[in-house]
Amino acid sequence: MPAVVVALTVAVLFFLGYRYYSKYLAEKVYALDPAFATPAHAMRDGVDFVPTNKHVLFGHHFTSIAGAAPIVGPAIAVFWGWLPALTWVVLGTIFAAGVHDFGALVVSVRHRARSIGTLAQDVINKRSRTLFLLIIFFLLTLVNAVFAVVIATLFVANPEAVLPILFQIPLAIGIGQYVYRTRSAALVPSLIGVVLLYLSILVGQAVPISLEFLAADSGFFTERNIWVILLFAYTFVASRIPVWVLLQPRDYINSHQLFIALGVIALGVTVGMDRIVAPAVNDTPPDSPSWFPLLFVTIACGAVSGFHSLVASGTTSKQLDKETDARYVGYFGAVGEGSLALATILACTAGVAASTTDWNALYSDFATASDGATGNFVDGVAGFAGNLGVPLSIATIFAAIVVISFAATTMDTGVRLQRYIVQEIADVAGATKLSRNATLASLIAVGVPLVMALLPGGGEDGYTFGVLWQLFGTTNQLTAGLALAVIAVWVTRNRRNPVAVLIPLVFLLVMTTWALIINLVEFVGEGDWVLAPLDLIIFVLAVWLIVEASLGLRAAWRSTRTPEVEREPERER
Repeated sequence: MPAVVVALTVAVLFFLGYRYYSKYLAEKVYALDPAFATPAHAMRDGVDFVPTNKHVLFGHHFTSIAGAAPIVGPAIAVFWGWLPALTWVVLGTIFAAGVHDFGALVVSVRHRARSIGTLAQDVINKRSRTLFLLIIFFLLTLVNAVFAVVIATLFVANPEAVLPILFQIPLAIGIGQYVYRTRSAALVPSLIGVVLLYLSILVGQAVPISLEFLAADSGFFTERNIWVILLFAYTFVASRIPVWVLLQPRDYINSHQLFIALGVIALGVTVGMDRIVAPAVNDTPPDSPSWFPLLFVTIACGAVSGFHSLVASGTTSKQLDKETDARYVGYFGAVGEGSLALATILACTAGVAASTTDWNALYSDFATASDGATGNFVDGVAGFAGNLGVPLSIATIFAAIVVISFAATTMDTGVRLQRYIVQEIADVAGATKLSRNATLASLIAVGVPLVMALLPGGGEDGYTFGVLWQLFGTTNQLTAGLALAVIAVWVTRNRRNPVAVLIPLVFLLVMTTWALIINLVEFVGEGDWVLAPLDLIIFVLAVWLIVEASLGLRAAWRSTRTPEVEREPERER
């Protein structure tokens, strides 16, 4: 199967989904009102609440949600074959992610741009806030642990990429200082930053950086573990400095990298006419995990991701110029994420290997597929770039920098968000000293995922990456379930048909709880008394979410039986 045929087919399906299904959501489910005064106007302060052109806001939103997750998940999931992975990416993007991202943005805008956690308390009940905080705590813990492992693994495999990544830090700080002090636009400085970053690849080739001389041959202090420790030390510092110093200018650079990478993949597939050599449905070994239901938690970002609701309700909703722009920013942003997942599937099934035999060696079993996922993506993108005449050595470093940059940005944001969550949990629990101590909260935000990333057992280098990723996926899908529950209750209260929201909500909760039960049985059977309790806690949160969603929907349905529905106090014109 030519990869370009798959790419064009999916592009058409995504276009149809945006053209017709998002229109249905906008008119019949969310009832967008062009005359509604969005918080960007009603609460305009020139800092957080700023009316923004929809194309500019789309760029901010897309780059905020598109990290390394839509790369890692699909790169693992093609183990079961490219057809199941691609089917979930397409259907999940059109009927789940689009509904979720679009809806989270609209509901937040209708409620003074409040976060999805606050909305859970307001729309469902007060207990939902505690549920939200616990789910997000586990989500951020796992995402920070997983991405630290991703970066460390790529550093070990690609020492030539280390110097360019390190160079990106002072480069971003310089851009941030320039933009902040001159109050000028970031476009030109960030484009120059991208050029300088790619020029540093030549230096990185000449000066590869490895920590092998510090590492032991075996045991705890492997080279990967040393990198993990250094990464969390860095994120502790990065999470304590103002966002405009490093995080924002780094996002400027990475936003260009994202579109460049997608362009390289699209052009490389077209020029090279690569064929998909992976099987449509893989004949996996008997002891392999079943794709049903684990596929739906392995691919979270790229199909539907709860993390997106944090972005949509946290920053995007404060900048929406017109309510009708939510369709373009929210739904089309989900399509962009799905496109990145599509690119990953193509890279890991067409670009990474020349024959089915070669591909089978890379995906011989689930553990091998999981541990080699990011490396397979890097090699696949390098193959596509090679079709454009880029030398393989440079193309490989380029692809590694793309993944590492996205993962590092997500870690920077994740640790910062984790600090906020720790302080908020402490506030709910009455631990006033912790809730007011940002340094102590940051140590907890760094320490917990650090321990998770370095847990002994599960193999020579600690727990297999695939296991951690599935636990991340289940927690991420629970976050999406909570957001969809809030959206469904809100839609029902406003006497509109909630079926478009209920279908992905029920599907996600069933697949997530099923996957948690499968993993729990496996962990208990193996006597893994570290991951088994963690899985059990997440399962309890899933059951709690099902109960709260059911109660909220029942109350919302009852409210529609009354003659009048309360006018939304946030709906200001």
